[in-house]
Parts: sequence; structure tokens; C-alpha cells
Amino acid sequence: MDIVHDGAGVRVQLCGTFAVELAGRSHADDFASRQARLLFAFLVLNRPQPMPRDVLVDALWGDAPPAAAANALTVLISRLRTALGADLIRGRAELAIVLPEPAHVDVDRAVAALHRAESAVAARRWDRAWYASLAALFVSRRTLMPGADAEWLEGWRRRLADVRLRALECYAQTCLGIDHSELPAAQRSARELVELAPLRETGHLLLMRALAAGGNEAEALACYGRLRLILAEELGTEPGPAVQRYYQQLLH
Repeated sequence: MDIVHDGAGVRVQLCGTFAVELAGRSHADDFASRQARLLFAFLVLNRPQPMPRDVLVDALWGDAPPAAAANALTVLISRLRTALGADLIRGRAELAIVLPEPAHVDVDRAVAALHRAESAVAARRWDRAWYASLAALFVSRRTLMPGADAEWLEGWRRRLADVRLRALECYAQTCLGIDHSELPAAQRSARELVELAPLRETGHLLLMRALAAGGNEAEALACYGRLRLILAEELGTEPGPAVQRYYQQLLH
């Protein structure tokens, strides 16, 4: 978690290695407690909505809070205020974090980048789609708050996993749309998509297209065969119309 608090706002990274920098000074030691990091992440991801203390207790300890959970929460809040300043951590009965604008939070930026990528792909603006899809992938490939375990975190991790899949789709489509030199990248991203979500037909279709565009139509047909087998075994269905149409194109 990287925080850079300067005249240009704040930067927060919740995915990957935990680190905190405020006004050019590292605050990593102030977040030695996993619970302090978890509390900060929860407030950041739910900002600016104020959170009642009982909700915060549940976010930190779930169904098994310690006997002195209220006191433990008060200590954590005090540590956050000491580390970051009372101007960022506001409220008493209900708590909210207020980040100076512009506030750059990696999770938010990944979601926004995905939306830009999908819009650019729809408009066939490959230059914009390329940068936006890679920006979304850069964040979504990392683990959100590694080492932490909480039900609400799993919800955010699932959301980021979906961002990753959709960003891979955008990136593969973009590489196919740019020129022949990007076909290896299209194949790599499509293969990653197939590995992550084998029942997601889009990945198989993109891989078929990338292989065929590179002159490997036999492998593209084999890819179709593998998809058909997976769907039959797992779901008892056939590939959808889009895949079927492309398969027929390959045959002819």
C-alpha cells in the first residue's frame, strides 16, 4: 500500500507490497499491525461513506471478534490518526477517511482504466485501448492486501479478478486490431485468459483468432475442439454462436 501525500494529492496502492509514504516520509512502521492495514484499506475502499464502529469491528474480526474488540478498535483508530493525521481520519461514532484530491487509489484506477479500455475497443481506438487495458492489468494481476483474510476482502478480490479477465479480453482484442507484430501478445493474453477462466468462451475465441491470424489454423481448430470438450464435460453444452461462426469460417 503506497501513499504519497504531497501538494498534488494522495496516491494509495492496496495491491501488492505494503508501503506507506506521506509527505515524502515512509510510514510503513506505523502499519506494522495487519489489523491497522486492514482497517485503512476498508476505509479507503468505502470512502467517503462513514462507517459505524460495529461495522468496522465486523470488517476486522468477522464472526469471531475478541472480547475487547471495541477497545482494540479504538487503539487502531488512534494509531491511524497518529500516522496519517486527524484531517484524514474523521469521526468518532462513525469513521471515514478523507483523501486530499486528486486521490489516486490503485483499485479505483484499475476499474476506471477497464471502462476506458472497453469503450476504446468498442470504438476501435486501439491506441487508447492498449494503454488502458495494460493499466488495468498492472493492478489486477496483483493480490489485494496479501496475507489478509476477511469476507469483504474476498468480494473485492473477486471484483479485481473480473477486472483482470475483462482487461485481458480488451488487450487481446487490441493486439489483434493493431497489426501483425502484436500477434504474440494477443496469443499470450488469450492463453492467460483461457487458463484463468476455461469456461469463458471469449478467451478461446480470441486464441483461435490470434492463432489463425498467425497462420496456425490447425492449432486454432484444435483450440475449438478443446473448448467443445470442456463445455460438454463441465456444462453439457456446445460452444455459442460466435465461436461456432468463427469455426465455420476456419473450415472454409
